Amino acid sequence: MQNSSNPQSKDSKRGIVLLCSVLGVSALLGGLLGPSRTTSAATADDVQGSAKSFTSVLATVEANYADPVDADKAIYDGAIPGMLHSLDPHSNFLDPQAYAQFRENQEGRYYGVGMIITPRDNQTMVQAPFEGSPAAKGGIRPGDIILSIDGKDCAGLNTTQVADLLKGAKGTQVKIMIEREGWEEPIPVTLTRDEIPRPGVEFSELVRPGVGYVHVSTFNDQTTDSDLAAAMKNLQYGKLDGLVIDLRENGGGLLNQAVGMADMFLEKNELVVSDRGRNSPEERFYALKGNQGLDIPLVVLVNRDTASASEIVSGAIQDHDRGLIVGETTFGKGLVQKEFELSEDTALLLTTARYYTPSGRLIQRDYSNATLFDYLYNRQQPKSPEVKHTDSGRPVYGGGGITPDVNADAPKPTDFQTLLYARGIFYPVPQGVGDFVRSYLGSKPQINRDYAPDDAAVAQLQKFLDQQRVAYTPAEIQQNLSWIKWQIKREVNTTLFGLSAGYKVQLENDPQLDKAIEALPQAKALYATARKVLADNQAAGAKQQ
Repeated sequence: MQNSSNPQSKDSKRGIVLLCSVLGVSALLGGLLGPSRTTSAATADDVQGSAKSFTSVLATVEANYADPVDADKAIYDGAIPGMLHSLDPHSNFLDPQAYAQFRENQEGRYYGVGMIITPRDNQTMVQAPFEGSPAAKGGIRPGDIILSIDGKDCAGLNTTQVADLLKGAKGTQVKIMIEREGWEEPIPVTLTRDEIPRPGVEFSELVRPGVGYVHVSTFNDQTTDSDLAAAMKNLQYGKLDGLVIDLRENGGGLLNQAVGMADMFLEKNELVVSDRGRNSPEERFYALKGNQGLDIPLVVLVNRDTASASEIVSGAIQDHDRGLIVGETTFGKGLVQKEFELSEDTALLLTTARYYTPSGRLIQRDYSNATLFDYLYNRQQPKSPEVKHTDSGRPVYGGGGITPDVNADAPKPTDFQTLLYARGIFYPVPQGVGDFVRSYLGSKPQINRDYAPDDAAVAQLQKFLDQQRVAYTPAEIQQNLSWIKWQIKREVNTTLFGLSAGYKVQLENDPQLDKAIEALPQAKALYATARKVLADNQAAGAKQQ
């Protein structure tokens, strides 16, 4: 029997029910029209009235719009995100696909082959395989094009669809056909799926005699704090003369991991962070174990994309004078998102409170008069930032991220360097490889771990630029020669020897890291002074009693 019901109408009803649940949660926690301090919570009648108005609008659109209307898309991608973005930049609705990805990121692991993939010319390209993953062990390289997976043609598929094909049960095999520059025939690769952890610490090493370096890339993994502890153990932390924690590009993640990391460096019972909101009682999070008497000089390296949990750690270290913050003013993301599970395997991440550093500084940057684009890419610092004081009495500033103690801007690329990044000749971030190195390695040069680009490699680059019709002058080549050789070396090492080898080369040309290392003696003196001030204050208080 033919089904006479209208599936599009069912989608509309399902979406409207979902919208009502989102409206209800939002109303319960603070009103429908934004974070006004004077607006009372919306009533059930308000929610019903809003839903009724929306239903009327959607019905009119479905009946009269020039093209067929996908109701799910209109609600998932339009109505709900639009409403949430009127509240603040970080409240968000997660459709089933996004919610599944969110939970996977929170767990920090999944089953698959372990690589970052990216779209390229209607195909899917490998950006980088994870260290120690089945993909890395199977010889997959950055720049490889995925042609098919288990016989399914991948041309035209988006990266989510390709990733879903690569995932599967632990121990199962997946057959991948890849295209690699310089190889005439496609290369078949058979990989065995495994659990793919995403460690919070991607790289650590001694960058100078007695100076340890740890790159913490995310707080999404539930083991970020233990990953850091393991890295510090390998570096023999107790014997170091100083430690640099690199939080650049770290967009944050789980609060408990940030608190756990700060706990390793602060003294027992010192405040790490607090949060409070209009309908949320204040919560305060403290160091439970403390640094166990290990007071190695500490510098935290940050930049403009250091955000959220990374700012919690940086703010706690700075407020307690435990170390110095070096780099650029951080992003300024200090809103607490609480997860609310909804129907249809969806979820709402709703802002319920704000984070404050131990001195009482608000981390969140003002967004009240900024578009979402300006908030993300055209950031303005407060004209009159709030002033608080660290344990030793140093002034620190709130309301606009974490302001570094020592400014160290990232080197600005020359026009020539920017051109090569824009044209894809070189890759602008460490986890990837540009077009030239793929072409260069396609000629199959003899390379070992001591590889250093020579004049022949530079000449090959110039020939490649000519082929790609990239305009340059001999003077530009000479002026950027050391940078060119460093970039080739990094990308060759990343391709042939893995991300850790590439990271190691990346640090060879890192002025911000150099500045952080220079600041270690200052960080040591600061902490000693702060402890003396606190001891004097405690002694004075005891006398008064």
